[in-house]
Amino acid sequence: MTGKDKAREERLAAALRENLRRRKAQAREMPVDSDGKGNNSSH
Repeated sequence: MTGKDKAREERLAAALRENLRRRKAQAREMPVDSDGKGNNSSH
C-alpha cells in the first residue's frame, strides 16, 4: 500500500467514525414512539 492509499484509508475511516457518531447522536435525540419500538420501523 502506498502512502497515498494509506492517507485515503485514514480519511475514510475518520469519516466513517464521524458519520456513525453523528447518527448515534441523532438516534438518541429522537423521541421513542408510544409502542416503545423507536423509529426503526423499516419494513
